[in-house]
Amino acid sequence: MATESLHWFKSSYSNNGGSCVEWAPAHAAATGTVPVRDSKSLGGPVLHIPTHAFTSFVTGVKAGDFGTA
Repeated sequence: MATESLHWFKSSYSNNGGSCVEWAPAHAAATGTVPVRDSKSLGGPVLHIPTHAFTSFVTGVKAGDFGTA
């Protein structure tokens, strides 16, 4: 699937300092992976993270396991 056809969402944890990521959650049900990209580089590489790993990551972020910048 071409990444330009995905419906991307910007992370609510992204800030205006340039540290922005986007993800395409609807893709996960069909493929078992969550596409993630740098919102400043729309044509750049896309990481396809297994859904279980992405879920664990989001859980850790919400719990504050990674601290703050």
